[in-house]
Amino acid sequence: MTAALRTSVAGIEFANPVLLASGTAGYGRELAGVIDLDRIGGFVTKAVSPEPRHGNDAPRVWDFDGGMINAVGLANPGLESVRSEALPWIAQHVRSARVLVNVVGRSVEDFAEVVAGLDASPGFQGFELNVSCPNTSKGGLEFGADPEALRALVAGARLVTAKPIFVKLSPMLADVVGTARAAVESGADGLTLFNTMPGLVVDTGVRRPVLGFGSGGVSGPALLPVAALATWRVTQALPGVPVIGTGGVSTTDHALQLILAGASLVALGTASLADPHAAARIVRGLARWCEEQGVAHLADVRGTLQWPVQ
Repeated sequence: MTAALRTSVAGIEFANPVLLASGTAGYGRELAGVIDLDRIGGFVTKAVSPEPRHGNDAPRVWDFDGGMINAVGLANPGLESVRSEALPWIAQHVRSARVLVNVVGRSVEDFAEVVAGLDASPGFQGFELNVSCPNTSKGGLEFGADPEALRALVAGARLVTAKPIFVKLSPMLADVVGTARAAVESGADGLTLFNTMPGLVVDTGVRRPVLGFGSGGVSGPALLPVAALATWRVTQALPGVPVIGTGGVSTTDHALQLILAGASLVALGTASLADPHAAARIVRGLARWCEEQGVAHLADVRGTLQWPVQ
């Protein structure tokens, strides 16, 4: 892979800045034989909670005109299964792609439990803490929307690992910069901007939601401008803090928009579900763009968006 795309983020060396977002690649094995994971920069695993979760009732995923809505319910086999089966498979079969483990929980303590339980396992380089899920001990308020809970959650995870920690935030935060700053001050090495946006799609024929759970997380092309603005605001306010930009990326131009806005890495979600080869295609597109533009290293153009317009 071209040296122009090599990216160092939070002490992790990526062959290129293109990742698969959490839930897109499962735990790697699910895409074996479909794509070559080592042709992309890496992937974020499906969520891991202390206990197995069966998830929500079907239908869990639905396409609509503007993108996709899903309510999978963070279904996963739990800490012990991931530690004994998923991560050893990754260690054996994934060579150059870098891997982050996505962590979820129902309480602040759950996050530290998963991080501590997986920390010594092979096959991955860092953690992504999904603080967009509800804190059941606080009546369902998202961890990221509660500054006290967020700081305790990140600090607790920081105490039990030396691996890089990325904190995945919600696009619905009233103060994304303030929340990002609180995460970094509590021990996060980087941020993921951002998770899906809550929404509802109605089947008018039966007057019911299309999803079994009812509401769900909206993803797809329309979220790209939201992700770009959040990335710009956060990286301007917190220079030097790496951001994984995610939301609506499906083309090389989309990835470049987030990189120019300040993202160190970009992650594909909905686009990869529709076409597992989309990420590798974007990697090739970024290499061509660097060659055409005479850019020796893609990182050199990170955050060079000219704004305000003169």
